[in-house]
Amino acid sequence: MTELEIHQPDFETLLQYLKRNRGFDFTGYKRNSVMRRVEKRMSDIGVEGYSHYVDYLEVHPEEFSQLFNTILINVTAFFRDPAAWDFIRDEVIQRIIVTKGLDDPIRIWSAGCASGEEAYTLAMLLAEALGFERFRDRVKIYATDIDEEALTEARQASYTAREVIGVPAEYLERYFERSASRYVFHKDLRRAVIFGRHDLIQDAPISRIDLLVCRNAMMYFNAEIQSKILARLHFALSDTGYLFLGKAEMLFTHSNLFTPVDLKLRVFNKVMKGTLRDRLLLMTQTGSEEDVDHLTDHVQMREIVFETGPIAQIVIGLTGMLALANDRARNLFRLSHRDMNRPLQDLEISYRPVELRSCIEQAYNERRVVVVKDVPWPPAPGETGFLDVQVVPLQDNAGSILGAAVTFTDVTRFKQLQGELLEANRELETAYEELQSTNEELETTNEELQSTVEELETTNEELQSTNEELETMNEELQSTNEELQTMNEEMRHSSGDFKRANTFLGAILSSMRGGVVVLDNNLEVQIWNSKAEELWGLRSEEVQNKHFFSLDIGLPVDRLKPSIRACLSGSLSSFEDTIEATNRRGKAIICKVTCTTLINGEDLFGVIMVME
Repeated sequence: MTELEIHQPDFETLLQYLKRNRGFDFTGYKRNSVMRRVEKRMSDIGVEGYSHYVDYLEVHPEEFSQLFNTILINVTAFFRDPAAWDFIRDEVIQRIIVTKGLDDPIRIWSAGCASGEEAYTLAMLLAEALGFERFRDRVKIYATDIDEEALTEARQASYTAREVIGVPAEYLERYFERSASRYVFHKDLRRAVIFGRHDLIQDAPISRIDLLVCRNAMMYFNAEIQSKILARLHFALSDTGYLFLGKAEMLFTHSNLFTPVDLKLRVFNKVMKGTLRDRLLLMTQTGSEEDVDHLTDHVQMREIVFETGPIAQIVIGLTGMLALANDRARNLFRLSHRDMNRPLQDLEISYRPVELRSCIEQAYNERRVVVVKDVPWPPAPGETGFLDVQVVPLQDNAGSILGAAVTFTDVTRFKQLQGELLEANRELETAYEELQSTNEELETTNEELQSTVEELETTNEELQSTNEELETMNEELQSTNEELQTMNEEMRHSSGDFKRANTFLGAILSSMRGGVVVLDNNLEVQIWNSKAEELWGLRSEEVQNKHFFSLDIGLPVDRLKPSIRACLSGSLSSFEDTIEATNRRGKAIICKVTCTTLINGEDLFGVIMVME
């Protein structure tokens, strides 16, 4: 445990909580980097202290997503670092194609793919090199990440104009379709890109990879975890595979695994490690104790599978010694453990049930599998049995002969089944005539099915026609949308005219000599000009929407009620009256009141009163 971890037990508790409850193991990440990002997220939501943040996660499970997005910075782009991608296109991809057969599959792995730009960049370069048809037939691109939200976005293959800035114009036109304001990657090529969640620390690597792209993902981990991940990447690559890292990552301390192709651009070749045993040893040396136990179990399982196999099998070394014999072979040919490492020529199995030494010599010379069929071998006294003997030459990666594996397959039951099959064939000949009649009926049914297919084709044409009509309707809707936008512009102009008219009306009301009051049908005040404010001492906002007869002003409104109500009922169009009143200063005045109905056509909206 580092000094920082000793002084931050609450932070270690938080990391263990994330691992236990969400399956994300950040204990291998660089502590300073992870702590900085966690503290940023805690600051954003106003939580102090790691223990309090654990409590917050318990109550707010949706916070996990925001925290992981903060820790797992998904920074990526199309053709990021163009010089490096030019080298991948002109050198690496061309070398991979040359070393492969015309029909051999090409396997690519984008580890830490984030939102998918890197994986689709690889797809475009390979499609350019191979052509669309060969690309679809031969290429598989595995794009993995630990962030499920990023993978969901990547599967959509839809990007904004800003996100595709790095894509060359000819690629953008050839490999993307414009949809509204977004660019969608070519659907046929998209099928070759397989997205999936993968943890570089915990999950087993994908195998037989020709090009592995893992850019700026390992820089977040400590040295121990980096070493473990590099061993997994080495295991994943094919013998001629390439590794493409980010600018911030180096392999100086792992030169025994990879050799630079272009150190400046961070492109490396895999260093051959020989046999499977060497590769497993490498994984053991760079993995955890759990990995060691796993690989040990793996080797033990291989040995158990050989020992308990249902088919008798022996292995002969290049020097002619009996190296291995499984349990089935020892019982069948009466071999014991003392016979191991004895010369084959000293054992009965060398000539019974078949002359093995000549078969092994033939397999060595011709470097191919030699098979001897139907060799008599009674399973018990008085019984008849047969074996198929297969001799397989064992070769290392360089093609050198290491020995031979011999398998003895019991085909007694197969021979019996052959006899039963002959009898069954005779019975089938009788049944064939009956089937002939049935075949004629099926032909009639086939004609009916053909007719149905033609009807379905007609229906398909109708559907295509309907689709064209829908496209036409879409164009009409687009035109309608443009018309609505034009109408919106006109409404904005009308709004300006309305504001000017309103200003003009306010100027008129302010310039009149008398107080002007407009009442609606409910006798509620709608307009109260500045002269009315000066006359009665009430501001416009104080009387707005108030009942006129409830206002406390120096005008005896009770006297006006009958005449105003007559105007509102339509029985009187206007009236004029002179009334003694008291203004806002308490001075007695003689007020002349003129009341006129507000009418638009046949509709009566209220009354307007002028008080002088």
